[in-house]
Amino acid sequence: MTTPNISARRTLGACAALMVGALTLTACGGSANAKDDEKDGKGGTKTSVAKIAISAKDGSTGASINSTGVKVSDGKLTDVKMTVAGSGPTVAGSVSGDGTVWKPKEQLERGTKYQISATAKDADGRTAAANSIFTTVTTSNSFIGTYTPDNGMTVGVGMPVSFTFDKVITARKDVQSHITVTSSSGQKVVGHWFNGQRLDFRPEEYWKAGSKVTMKVDLDGVEGANGVYGVQKKTVTFTVGRSQVSTVDVNTQTMTVVRDGKTVKSIPISAGSPEHTTYNGQMVISEKFVQTRMNSRTVGLGGEYDIPDVPHAMRLTTSGTFIHGNYWYNKGNPPFGRQGTSHGCVGLADVQGAGGSTSAKWFYDNSLIGDVVIVKNSPDKTVSPDNGLNGWNMPWSQWVSGGTA
Repeated sequence: MTTPNISARRTLGACAALMVGALTLTACGGSANAKDDEKDGKGGTKTSVAKIAISAKDGSTGASINSTGVKVSDGKLTDVKMTVAGSGPTVAGSVSGDGTVWKPKEQLERGTKYQISATAKDADGRTAAANSIFTTVTTSNSFIGTYTPDNGMTVGVGMPVSFTFDKVITARKDVQSHITVTSSSGQKVVGHWFNGQRLDFRPEEYWKAGSKVTMKVDLDGVEGANGVYGVQKKTVTFTVGRSQVSTVDVNTQTMTVVRDGKTVKSIPISAGSPEHTTYNGQMVISEKFVQTRMNSRTVGLGGEYDIPDVPHAMRLTTSGTFIHGNYWYNKGNPPFGRQGTSHGCVGLADVQGAGGSTSAKWFYDNSLIGDVVIVKNSPDKTVSPDNGLNGWNMPWSQWVSGGTA
């Protein structure tokens, strides 16, 4: 997950307003003093024709932390210095090959005051200068979205693109329109808001195996709520791996693993007990842990269990449903393939320490984040589409309706 590897802003006045006078040039983002080495033949001074534009206007607040920079027309930049205002550290940057654009090498910090001083020369060697002191957008006046999957991942066919924003988004339609998700498979990808802070994207059916998915985020400067602006601008790509969909049948207490359309394994399992049934429906593996702690108090079940080393655990819901290894079962009466004994999870035979050649280890080693686990024939209800990455349980017509405002 990412804010993961893990992880665009308000653009202010990208173009400068220039006033050419005998000695003064005003650029967007600050004042500038121009000097030259020639007379105009009438005893006056010729002004440089180089025009410098600093994207962040002098005295402004809410400047972009992504797109702040310097441009020049009719000339080339000779020096650009950017610092944290008040004798702070220098911000590293670089000039483009043609000498017309300077950009910081790293993303700027939010809520920080900066100063830029720039000089340029025109074709006749005459100098122009500009400067600006400005403050970047603050944390309270900006929003970001953590998202999954992260760039470069290989995921299962059920993996949606899921955003969780750190502020409530009221302009949902505007924000959604600045995020595009496309697939090399040509599948139509649609976004759906579950609430004011969560936006997921998926196709109508599972992703095609082997496809490449590209997510473009262009939220820099987009107003998501009153006075709250986006600060993200990036492109993320991930790969869909082989297709693996595993079906748990609670009636038979078995799980059938189907890969690329062929059954590769049938595994005895122990689903939820009659008192703690397992959700039905399509669930997507969102996290994997070789070992993890499971405490019943975290899921509202009091002090029924606290197991610090549950092996081969893979999360299926936010509320605490996992498919995982079980080493604490009754060795004299193993439940796998016979009866449900868990508190709602799907258990597979395993050993303490996550070693050995167990069915739980095999399934863990052969599963990807984004693989689908379907549970059927449980007496419980179908899992809610927003409980985990489980939007596949929502009808497509309802998904397409979007939830935008």
